[in-house]
Amino acid sequence: MAEKEPVMRSTLARLEPLVARLRRYHWVWPPIAFVLGLLGFFLVNRQQWLGGLLALGLVLTWVLLIVESIASKWLSRRGRNAALPRAAATFIAQMVHQETLFFCLPFFLATTIWTSGQAIFTGLLIVCSILAILDPLYFGLSNRHRWLYFLLHALCVFVVMLVTLPIMLSLTTGQSLMLSILAMMFFSLPSVLGLLKPSGITRWLAMVGLLVVLGGIAWTGRTWIPPATLWLSGSALSPGFDTAAREPTGSMTLTPQALKSRGLYVYTSIRAPRGLREKIYHVWRHDNEVVERIALIIRGGRDEGYRAWTHKQNFSGTVEGRWQVDVVTQTGQRIGSVRFTVSDDANATLAGGNIQRPPGIPGWNIRHLLGHDEEKDD
Repeated sequence: MAEKEPVMRSTLARLEPLVARLRRYHWVWPPIAFVLGLLGFFLVNRQQWLGGLLALGLVLTWVLLIVESIASKWLSRRGRNAALPRAAATFIAQMVHQETLFFCLPFFLATTIWTSGQAIFTGLLIVCSILAILDPLYFGLSNRHRWLYFLLHALCVFVVMLVTLPIMLSLTTGQSLMLSILAMMFFSLPSVLGLLKPSGITRWLAMVGLLVVLGGIAWTGRTWIPPATLWLSGSALSPGFDTAAREPTGSMTLTPQALKSRGLYVYTSIRAPRGLREKIYHVWRHDNEVVERIALIIRGGRDEGYRAWTHKQNFSGTVEGRWQVDVVTQTGQRIGSVRFTVSDDANATLAGGNIQRPPGIPGWNIRHLLGHDEEKDD
């Protein structure tokens, strides 16, 4: 190891001036990462191998950052000074955080339901992205508020896994969520070691407890986390459905009598990465109370989205009021919602069979109309 130390020092000596030159142009990196994120978002279905390549590159930068951090701590404990200066190491970490946040941001901006708690999570990502490009705030966080810096680091690990795992490995949203939590806990270990410097059993237990609490918070708040690679590209209400054409048909004003006599179809088109096969649910709610939960299996891989629908025929008792059909994953993350009002007056919704696309980035692609099919009846 002693023979390798001069080589490592020489390599680090050459890296220092390179890092110094890069710092002059660090403002270029966030917009580049954001554009790469947009490309990854739109290439998830059309050229998934390229989207996966971009995601793989992002993961590799994290691997290099973690390896450098662990190696530096390991060498310093053995009295060897073979690590980058703190300022240079923090700058590299800043670039990785910027790359992560700006690459992942388009996925969350597009899939967030802004009228739900998901807006808080995505708003936090926006705040962290701004913080990562403001040097005084970022370096102040790194130097004086190590606990907040640790939380920023953990959040970046979490979101990068949420975005990249479904793209690269075709994992379901639930599987990606669990692995992202475990990865966040594992890759946060070097930071926790630096914060607590465990030497006795009490500090080691505190370190383990902190990581468990961190993972527990992420799991408990999962309903506020947008499913980054699943989104609703179209929805419709209709009294009938053409199974041959896979299209909603007919028109009906949603009065109590019409609903009880004809029932109602809720159609949704859901985009997902190629190769993904996932169970989702149409959760029917009446005045915020769940009255029906119908399972569907979707398959990813088409620009237009996977067509899925449910047909509810059993409307008994009082049906007037506000209805909502939530499209949710097995872990409770909401993909989208379809709302309507049942009434005998002018407030009643018209179920006209017209496919509506939600606002946001997914709506930019005008070809998101119809895709594959699936049918479920209650």
